[in-house]
Amino acid sequence: MAAKVVHLVTRLDLGGAQQNTLYTTGHLDRARYEPILVCGPGGLLDEEARSDPGLRLVFVDSLRRDISPFYDLLALLELAKILLAEQPDVLHTHSSKAGILGRLAAALAGVPVVVHTYHGFGFHDRQPAAVRSLYVLLERLCARFTAALVFVSRANVVYAAAHGLVDPRDAVLIRSGVKLAGLPAPVEAAKLKMSAGIGAHKLLVVSVGNLKPQKNAGDFVEAAAQILAEVPEARFAFLGDGPQRRALEARAFSLGLEGKLFFLGWRRDAAQWLAAADVFVLTSLWEGLPRALVEAMKSGLPAVCYATDGVTDLIKDGENGFMAEPGDKRTLAARAAALLKDAALRRKLGAAAAAAIGPEFDIDGMVRSQEALYERLLACRAR
Repeated sequence: MAAKVVHLVTRLDLGGAQQNTLYTTGHLDRARYEPILVCGPGGLLDEEARSDPGLRLVFVDSLRRDISPFYDLLALLELAKILLAEQPDVLHTHSSKAGILGRLAAALAGVPVVVHTYHGFGFHDRQPAAVRSLYVLLERLCARFTAALVFVSRANVVYAAAHGLVDPRDAVLIRSGVKLAGLPAPVEAAKLKMSAGIGAHKLLVVSVGNLKPQKNAGDFVEAAAQILAEVPEARFAFLGDGPQRRALEARAFSLGLEGKLFFLGWRRDAAQWLAAADVFVLTSLWEGLPRALVEAMKSGLPAVCYATDGVTDLIKDGENGFMAEPGDKRTLAARAAALLKDAALRRKLGAAAAAAIGPEFDIDGMVRSQEALYERLLACRAR
């Protein structure tokens, strides 16, 4: 009899955690596992989830990204009701909001095995101390109800251990996977760039992510202006969307970047843009394991990133990319400009970047590792 596994995520936005969760539920061995995906409605991936005939999809209207005491309590009760009705063998939670509410609901419903994956943290060092302390307290509480804590980067294990969430010896490392076999993606670079109004032969700098504070795209805009002072023929594309888009577009306009920096929105052809680009830049202030960076590196694209969390798992400064301290826009821009001016250096670091992304980052291997974890935890529970 197949084990019933519920995956819970706050909302199916077009982010790495959500894409990997959706891929997992779609590719678990159906002979061994019966997957159910529970989430809040309104995500860009909702239709993709609905299109899988073998996946049961349950929307919880009260499960929302923003903090709301009323809706969060309602979501907790609704999740507990769903878990009591379904009686899953395993609950696997993803993202901060769903991770807290889901694990509390699992405790109320008596779910035998609970797993949580940290794709990053809901708390960080830039928050007010009182807010951060509250989130840490909640995470410590929920860790008591969790059979396994999964991390996507070694840096996140260290951070969690420093906040008393896990003994490093008990942490499970399963990388956030990508489809390695399809990278670098085939692309007609000139045609793709021209489709967005970018000159066919312009040097291209790309970034990918949600336009929200964590991704810190404002520094990408500021760095673009600095890079252009040294490399006037460079062009810039940001793939992604979010609440900060209008403000960022206004800032780009004020810096004279019209026609030079392009906000392209969410793109399902991101792999082609990475293959067409010359440099990848990531200005996130905190990360789990940036999936876009994994894809960029496997595509042979040299990267310049702020040295945050999972980035430090991937980049060896000066060997397969460059890093700058978070907020150091001057160094970030200088290193990106140096790459744009030196094709041989781009090729050297790009080749080293591609070689650094091994089988542990393959998305199908990620699914198999999760299956092995479920099997081990269920066997322990049975004993």
